[in-house]
Order: sequence, then structure tokens, then C-alpha cells
Amino acid sequence: MPILLLAAFIGVPLLEIAVFIQVGGLIGLWPTLALVILTAAIGSWQLRAQGLATLSRARGQMDAGRLPARELFDGLCLLFAGALLLTPGFVTDAFGLLLFLPAFREWLRGWASRYVQTHGETRVWVNGEEVRRPDGPGGRGGGAGGGAGRGTVIDGEFEELRPERDPDPRDPDDSEPPAPRQLGGKRP
Repeated sequence: MPILLLAAFIGVPLLEIAVFIQVGGLIGLWPTLALVILTAAIGSWQLRAQGLATLSRARGQMDAGRLPARELFDGLCLLFAGALLLTPGFVTDAFGLLLFLPAFREWLRGWASRYVQTHGETRVWVNGEEVRRPDGPGGRGGGAGGGAGRGTVIDGEFEELRPERDPDPRDPDDSEPPAPRQLGGKRP
């Protein structure tokens, strides 16, 4: 992975310089610079418009009690797209503009999801100890709650909350549940 990052940090600027020279030779210096400034302005405008729409969708998902995973991925893509469009260069601008397209983000999300499912590793830590499945990595019964045949045990506490006022007998949602009935029709 470090060699790929090194290649990208060296290769992308060299590629950008080569494209600048080609485009500058075709349309001239000032139109080339104007085009770079124009792509940065369009990128900023698109980042604002799509970013606010994505934020609104994420709020709606959270208000509905759902994790806004798609919106978080889109927000990350938009942030990266904005950075690419603010970076001078035509190659980075092309990738940045691609990230503003919802269809491309959908394809990228599918690819990333498949990659994580086939190559990803999930690890859970509780109180400084790794929790493993009984038959998972690390051998049978490894980790917290991993006794043979017991499955995963999650230790927790709960508190039953009751209203601090007397229930309103006229409100069906505010009353206590009825007492359990015994078999045979007799009431306690």
C-alpha cells in the first residue's frame, strides 16, 4: 500500500503537468488558467448544493431512527470531490466531477460494499477485551462470553422507566396494562 501512495503522489502531479502542457498548447495559457478557475468554482457550487441535499437526507434518516449509511458515503464522496476540484489540474477535476454524479457514487458504493464483504474484517472490543464468536478466529471459546456451546453473552443493565405522574385514565396510551387473568375465567 505505501508503494501505491508513493506512486500516486509522484504520478498524479506528473500526469497533471503533462495534461496542462497539452491543453495549454491547444487553447493557450490564459484560457487554460480560466478553465482551471471555472472548474474550481463549479466544484464549490456543486459541493454546496449536493452537500446540503445530502445533509437533509441524512437528518431525515436519523429522525426516522435509521443509520444514514448511504448519506454518509455520499457525503464522503462529495467532500473528496470538492477537494479534487479545488486542486489545480484536469485529471483531478475529471475524477471530482465523476464523484458528483449520483450514478457513479452508486456504482462506487456497490464496489466498496462488495470489497468490504469479501476482504473486510470486523472486530469488536468491549472494556479492552476483544469479543469473538465461539467458532470464530482465535479458536473455540476465545474472547468474552465464548464458552463452548454458550454462544455470545452480552452483559448489560437496564432500568424500567415509568411516568412520574399518575396515568390519565381517559388516555388509552397512558394507562397501566391490565392485570393478567387466570385460566378458567376467574380473576385475581
